[in-house]
Amino acid sequence: MADSIAKAIDLIGFDWGKEANTVIIKPNLNYYWEANTGCTTDPQVVGALVDCLRSKYGKDLTIKVAEADASAMKTKHVFPMLGYNKLAKDKGIELFNLSDDARKREKVSINGHEIEFEVPQSLGNADLFINVPKLKTMRVTRITCAMKNIFGCIAAPRKFVYHRVLNEAIVGINKILHPDLTIVDGLVGLGRFPVKLDLIMGGTDVFSVDWIAAQILSYNPRSVKFLRIAMHEKLGNPNGIVTYGESLSQFRQKFPKEGFISQKLLWGLQFKLLRLYKRVSGDVIPPFLEEE
Repeated sequence: MADSIAKAIDLIGFDWGKEANTVIIKPNLNYYWEANTGCTTDPQVVGALVDCLRSKYGKDLTIKVAEADASAMKTKHVFPMLGYNKLAKDKGIELFNLSDDARKREKVSINGHEIEFEVPQSLGNADLFINVPKLKTMRVTRITCAMKNIFGCIAAPRKFVYHRVLNEAIVGINKILHPDLTIVDGLVGLGRFPVKLDLIMGGTDVFSVDWIAAQILSYNPRSVKFLRIAMHEKLGNPNGIVTYGESLSQFRQKFPKEGFISQKLLWGLQFKLLRLYKRVSGDVIPPFLEEE
């Protein structure tokens, strides 16, 4: 797998010449779902990326894997449950909770909404910040990949407060945080059901990665609201996006696109689960609504 990641990075012409002593990797750890569900970043992908980084920068490179708490997920629990504690031990890397980091409050105005974020300062201080999202669909935003995973960097655990303006919030935090590199874990994609895609995708621009991701997920990228907002905010431009390597069509044909009817039925089931979750746990924010 390290060869596939190295190939993806080489295809996009990533500049390895930048000096780096500290690297932060942000996976997508969505609640406590294992990687084979298509919900969370596979630790094997992160491990292979670590090997690539060490081959370029040497064994003394400090590498941290970072995730933030969410309304229904605690990072201290998710790391051991999803295999990241073992990964850290095997690869000699650190695990870091962004919710415990020093924070800076930053405001942005997006689409007529002023939105404030608590931004972890370590991400801006790292020599290299690498985004490692999943390739999947989401009812509210249609797709969730590179830009949505940066939304998961917000230090405040109760990210549910942004859901009223979620598309604007996704664009807003991406105007503040800019990963140097994105490596998409598409080994298992998640649409109507999980499907094995065996896809590793790389890019240096989160907007461009999501524009291509939308096409793989069988959506017109212009139908994805946060991508339209990003274009309006000058955060991205689809003109001139170029892909290298495999044909998108082979992955699009495999992907189980969400249909309107299946989404409607699923949402009804989720609200039933919400009532059960609230009754059992006493928490009003269940994991499927948080979707980090």
